[in-house]
Amino acid sequence: MQSTSHLFKDNVKRALKDEHLQRALVHVRTKFIVKRQQAMDALPEFEALRDAARDLKNHVLSRLDEYLVEFEGNVVKNGGHVHWCATPAEARKTILDICRSTGAKTVTKGKTMVGEEIGINDHLAANGIEPIETDLGEYIIQLRGEAPSHIIAPSVHVTKDQVEETFRKIHTDLDPARNLTEPASLLHEARVKLRGRFIAADVGITGANFLVADTGTTTIVTNEGNGDLTQTLPRIHIVLAGIEKIVPSIQDAGLLLRVLARSATGQEMSAYTTFSTGPRRPGDVDGPDEFHVVLVDNGRSKLLGTEFEEMLRCIRCGACLNHCPIYQNVGGHAYGWVYAGPIGAITTPALIGIEHAAPLPEASSLCGRCESVCPVRIPIPKMLRAWREEAFERRLHGNRARWALKIWAALATRPALYRIATGIGVRMLALLGGKRGRFASLPLSDAWTEHRDLPAPQGRTFMAMYRGKR
Repeated sequence: MQSTSHLFKDNVKRALKDEHLQRALVHVRTKFIVKRQQAMDALPEFEALRDAARDLKNHVLSRLDEYLVEFEGNVVKNGGHVHWCATPAEARKTILDICRSTGAKTVTKGKTMVGEEIGINDHLAANGIEPIETDLGEYIIQLRGEAPSHIIAPSVHVTKDQVEETFRKIHTDLDPARNLTEPASLLHEARVKLRGRFIAADVGITGANFLVADTGTTTIVTNEGNGDLTQTLPRIHIVLAGIEKIVPSIQDAGLLLRVLARSATGQEMSAYTTFSTGPRRPGDVDGPDEFHVVLVDNGRSKLLGTEFEEMLRCIRCGACLNHCPIYQNVGGHAYGWVYAGPIGAITTPALIGIEHAAPLPEASSLCGRCESVCPVRIPIPKMLRAWREEAFERRLHGNRARWALKIWAALATRPALYRIATGIGVRMLALLGGKRGRFASLPLSDAWTEHRDLPAPQGRTFMAMYRGKR
């Protein structure tokens, strides 16, 4: 996937003017947040579970190599294969070679963000193999030629009317007079179209929410049956996962499952939680003949031991996106790459380089909502500030921003000068604001006043009031 993260400001302008997107994002601002809160309130030990989940992930990261080697040994013991891929190119080649080994013509896919990360769909298509997304949201955006805009709800940016329009445009073999006004009818049509694809597929690719070290088991969490059909019907099952998805045991996976669905969709558990351990055994009624796990590094190991290591705790629940006031207004595509929202603003610079994603860490008010809802307590605001500092040190922003920060630093490190300057500034703005008490436009504040008025200061500065109270 080609990154446009460096064009974030331009992407945002388009997103804010997109009426369909703005209507679709209403669901993010309401439903996700309300359901998570209800699920959290119904579980008194939720905060304790968050602490335990954070500690578990920290423990795993401190011994990541050991657990990965243990996982590989158990996958092999169960008759499967593990492929270590340092780069997206290596992962793409590995998957293509596996598909070619069985003469695959079609590949069904469950939802996998790592698949987006390495660009596997385009690579397979370029080599004569048709990838078929089977998650409903992924299926919709594949037909529309779009990338996911959310970690767990890839088509959240699409309205129901747009889905109907897309289905009528693509499914031209069906009755033009059919009723597609209800979500159930859209779901039924997708199910009808995909059922034959499941049966005909030569290879199935899924992601993995967790990799269990002591059993060699992979876990997927879905609300549709597509994941199970994708990994049991084809002759070959390929699991594509980042190396940070490892957990020591099934019990540890159970701990993370208790916070995952509640944080993501407000459910106690997702509709399907599937554990896969190796290929079909004698006597099994279904399952693949071959079981492959493709482990992707793509810069993750370089984060270990750094100030950004904690981002590897992420379990991809999407809670930080749902609660972020920036994401709620611009959606996921504005971020320009695979991962959107607050987690994307720290992950994208880590994986593709801050020089290609410098605007993303700036796309935050640092309100802290992301950290307050993260089920594994990732300190996202701290890392956003760290990326901002690195971008500043590497001179990745324009001179205007650098000079503004230098002037601010000069004032902020001189308290007396700061009080004089802010006192004069407050009085002048109060006078200029006049009776109206606000500004429709103001030099150097166009980013704010383009969309809203700027209130004029009222009364004294904070420091003046603070001294008065003392």
